[in-house]
Amino acid sequence: MKHIRHLLREFLVAATKKKQPHLHKNINKHQAAVGVGGSCELRPGSRMPNDSVVSGDGVFRATGHSEGVLSRMDRLRSQRALCDVTLIADGREITAHRLLLSAASPYFEAMFTQDLLEARATSIELKQVHPDALEMIVDFCYTGCLELNEQTVEVLLTTASLLQLTQIQTACCQFLERQLHPSNCIGIGLFADRQGCAELYRSVQQYTADNFVDVIRNNEFLDLPPDEVATLLAMDDLNIPSEEVIFYALNLWLNHDLKSRRCHLTQLMPLVRLPLLSPEFMVDRIQSSPVFSSDRTCLSLMLESQSFHLLPRRRQSLESSRTRPRKATVGTLYAIGGMDKEKGSTIIESYDLRSDRWQQCGFMTSRRLQFGVAIIDDRLYVVGGREGLKTLNTVECYDPATRCWSCQPPMNNHRHGLGVAVLGGPLYAVGGHDGWGYLNTVERWDTQTKQWSYVGNLQHQRSTCGVAALNGRLYVVGGRDGSACLRSCESYDPHTNRWSPRAPMLQRRGGVGVGVVNGCLYALGGSDAPATSPNSLKFSCVERYDPLTPSLSPRYDPLTPSLSPRYDPLTDQWTEVAPMSVGRDGVAACALGQSLFAVGGSDGQQYLKVVESYDPRTNTWSKTAPLSIARAAACVAVVKPSVTPTVTELLAEMTPAGGDEEEGDHLSTRSQSEVGGVGERVGDTKTARKGGYSSD
Repeated sequence: MKHIRHLLREFLVAATKKKQPHLHKNINKHQAAVGVGGSCELRPGSRMPNDSVVSGDGVFRATGHSEGVLSRMDRLRSQRALCDVTLIADGREITAHRLLLSAASPYFEAMFTQDLLEARATSIELKQVHPDALEMIVDFCYTGCLELNEQTVEVLLTTASLLQLTQIQTACCQFLERQLHPSNCIGIGLFADRQGCAELYRSVQQYTADNFVDVIRNNEFLDLPPDEVATLLAMDDLNIPSEEVIFYALNLWLNHDLKSRRCHLTQLMPLVRLPLLSPEFMVDRIQSSPVFSSDRTCLSLMLESQSFHLLPRRRQSLESSRTRPRKATVGTLYAIGGMDKEKGSTIIESYDLRSDRWQQCGFMTSRRLQFGVAIIDDRLYVVGGREGLKTLNTVECYDPATRCWSCQPPMNNHRHGLGVAVLGGPLYAVGGHDGWGYLNTVERWDTQTKQWSYVGNLQHQRSTCGVAALNGRLYVVGGRDGSACLRSCESYDPHTNRWSPRAPMLQRRGGVGVGVVNGCLYALGGSDAPATSPNSLKFSCVERYDPLTPSLSPRYDPLTPSLSPRYDPLTDQWTEVAPMSVGRDGVAACALGQSLFAVGGSDGQQYLKVVESYDPRTNTWSKTAPLSIARAAACVAVVKPSVTPTVTELLAEMTPAGGDEEEGDHLSTRSQSEVGGVGERVGDTKTARKGGYSSD
């Protein structure tokens, strides 16, 4: 090695100092012997090429060397020089070099290096390989270049998968992913699944779920076999505003060929979550159809749905996969305001369950704290609170669709630390502090007259309490009264205009979070200390109050927290369930779907970004995406997804399956005009064939 470095050093010195011309002559002779191009020749007085690098350790590296070698080998192949193998596909002969094919493809490496007949054969026939694709791939092995288009990408991907050329597979998958469109995504997905392209398949599944409403109006969906329709309808991640869209999709598929597809109702109808459809839709669209009303499976499912709607107090016992809403139908969770390191946040964040992501979506008009929030007509109403030391009675309305604020009539009382909830239409503002003392007064806002009026007083004054509506009553839980934290619970009956005491909680809780899931009331976190003691112990424990369901489970055992006993109405008690992972005060609680979300809070040392969701079925908490900013005492509320005009029009024009049997089994009016006419273009390039890529 030292000898070689010494010779190289001598060579460089000679080249730069124009000495030893005989050395250059020898080098030129050597270049000619090995066939190196004249452009690399070093003449006396010349410098090294710019793309050549000599490192500090004397190692010479010529950039572009590999490309040059491949280029010369490709030239030799075009001249049929030194070629030692001929590949035959469908009668077409393609000559090549074994060494290069083995270096480029593990498939050819195994063929030529192992003890196989092909290792010694000069001609090898590759069966079921498209000749054009094979020729393009062999060209790629020599040049590293490959032209992709809609006519060749599928056969190239198939051939590359056989020859184990992962670079081409990846390039083809990326090309197909860029071409995704509602008119072709199903075919691309089936093709990706057959080829074992897992990443492309996942991308297609996500695209199909995101664009489900457009996908079902195209030929590829209507031509799907029953098993593939079942796979699609079973997805929990479909981007739909309501479950009615799923029934529309099934109905559309059935109507495409009703005679031959009617027999698949038993398999497909259970995938429509009928209990989540509106009663009006059930009567008008399903029970009125002779196809569904005459099928035994459909009748059984319709009866289950009727029980779910008619017996709301028994819904816990009726729980099944069909009563769990899909992610997109549960709505958007909003977190508003709260205390942060800036002494009050004005940021509004929204959480999407499908993507498990929070994003900032707006700002409050002022830095108010300890206010209440409720949802009316898909708008967020911010009620009361305080700005600095000033307690407010103002009410503002935020429209998430337009991101605009508007002022509403103020309350009669100034209140901060109040609880807010909607019960049967009107909005209630409960308790709080007016800047001088704790309140037991309650006000109700009529959404029609837009006027505030007092209703029956609480039995106990309280602030920083939890308020929620449940089974036609308003519940207020915990809070502070100025001398201590409370464990008492009261309920309000709007028919009698009276508050009645309920079973007290197991813990005193100020700054408690309250939410309702599956007919049960939950109290989360809080603290048993005055608000002036920020470093006091914060609770992670959670209690559940069920006012209606009899006890069916064993008593709670702290060593087995998965056992969550039910409330017994004869004893009127709260029961403890699985605790949160972090003890916190000022935690915001809200139901999203059939899970309870605990958002933010303070652990006594810092404000938290932590968000957890509780599943009542398993009695477990799991962490979800954190807030973008840490905050405590924020307000959270859920806005249900809005039904777009397109979806409204689709559902309005839907023809129930079998409703037109006398005239033949045809598509609905809407589908005939839409199917095949949507998305014939992918980007700026027309698809290779009608309906997009084939699934063959």
